[in-house]
Amino acid sequence: SPLTDSFGRHHTYLRISLTERCNLRCEYCMPAEGVPLQPKSQLLTTEEVLQLARIFVEQGVRKIRLTGGEPTVRRDIVEIVAQLKALPKLEHVGITTNGLVLTRLLLPLQRAGLDSLNISLDTLRKDRFERITRRKGWERVIAGIDLAIQLGYRPKVNCVLMRDFNEDEICDFVEFTRERPVDVRFIEYMPFSGNKWQTERLISYSETVQTIRQRWPDFQALPNGPNDTSKAYAVPGFAGQMGFITSMTEHFCGSCNRLRLTADGNIKVCLFGNKEYSLRDAMRSEDCTEQQLVQLIGSAVQRKKRQHAGERPAQLNRVVRQQLLHPPHQQPLLQLRNCSNLTHVNAQGKAQMVDVAAKAQTTRIATAEAIVQVGERLTTLIAANELAKGDVLSIAQLAGIMGAKQTSQLIPLCHNIALSSVRVQATLHEAQQCVRLEASVRCTGQTGVEMEALTAVSVAALTVYDMCKAVSHDICITNVRLLSKSGGKRDYQRQ
Repeated sequence: SPLTDSFGRHHTYLRISLTERCNLRCEYCMPAEGVPLQPKSQLLTTEEVLQLARIFVEQGVRKIRLTGGEPTVRRDIVEIVAQLKALPKLEHVGITTNGLVLTRLLLPLQRAGLDSLNISLDTLRKDRFERITRRKGWERVIAGIDLAIQLGYRPKVNCVLMRDFNEDEICDFVEFTRERPVDVRFIEYMPFSGNKWQTERLISYSETVQTIRQRWPDFQALPNGPNDTSKAYAVPGFAGQMGFITSMTEHFCGSCNRLRLTADGNIKVCLFGNKEYSLRDAMRSEDCTEQQLVQLIGSAVQRKKRQHAGERPAQLNRVVRQQLLHPPHQQPLLQLRNCSNLTHVNAQGKAQMVDVAAKAQTTRIATAEAIVQVGERLTTLIAANELAKGDVLSIAQLAGIMGAKQTSQLIPLCHNIALSSVRVQATLHEAQQCVRLEASVRCTGQTGVEMEALTAVSVAALTVYDMCKAVSHDICITNVRLLSKSGGKRDYQRQ
């Protein structure tokens, strides 16, 4: 399927942004003055939205969620829901809204077939609502939640937790689920351009659970589905439940089945990714067929990475871990500009090669080893030199030597070193049913050769595997390790 990426994740969930506009100005989402809007001609028309939705459904999408901006500001929102529900094989249509106009729109939306709704609400206090959204309307949002319950929905209430803003309402939100059958979901504060994101505002999932259990010790985890982004919890006896979306501290990339379509017709395969591919331009090209559109979608999905990197400095993950171990009330937060002393990372968090020009030229030697467990049958065949591919030990030695000389081409930040000697020994230990590989590498230069020695034994070990796999795949490469290094600033000898 074109919706299956290179890591085997099949995407059945599409989020479609219907508009860039919003009737709130939440401080963590956008500046007070709003954001520049594109001309209407650059946005998808209703017909284009429905055509793309149909194509995605035909390729395997089974759930569509309408988002924005704020999707309810689009005048034809009810019609769009109705036409989506008419698509064969589409099982679910939902909406994510700030809830301001639900009391007016929810009944027509339900009649159109709306299956579910998510409502964004970051505080249960009116004054705070007006401060964070820079608008009035808290009472209308609460009334919209209650109307949804009356109409038979079990709405999800999304709350972005922020330190020094609403962490004192954590237990209030849990109490909100006592009588109401709602799913309150705490979302970890995430970085987006324009929201002036600060790491010290992040409240982690584990810290939140600990806070709740101080009041409700029996607060317990519930089962989750394979593609759920929220970790479900509940207080026994409460009508509703809680959820935790751990985008920052425990990402859920491995089970991600979501794709996004922006209001201007770009497909985004990851919320945090900056790669977008224009389906709008392809659709509006006279010679583009639907099959070519499907191929373009498949090409974008194939480029999806294993996990998101996030639009934040590379060293942020270390800052997050620091917060989890030492929350701000216990220890001052590590400043971003001082948190990296890694020689392979520059001040902007980008990878760099170390400059060794100032180092003295010395004779440098490194020795490494690897063990390949091959089992009884392969041990017998190697000892008798009866493998169909040839002499395993000799070829592994040659491969190790060649691997050492190619290290700088295999390891991105390694220097290209003129090696004066590479020796690889491959020894069969019949009693232990293994092949031991040892490499000793020498050079006269300004940087060490431990990576060359490790590359040599790694490539030699892989060669042993390759030559033996026709007989058995029950082979294990172990103990790839540095034994010694000398001639540099710090010598090393494994004990």
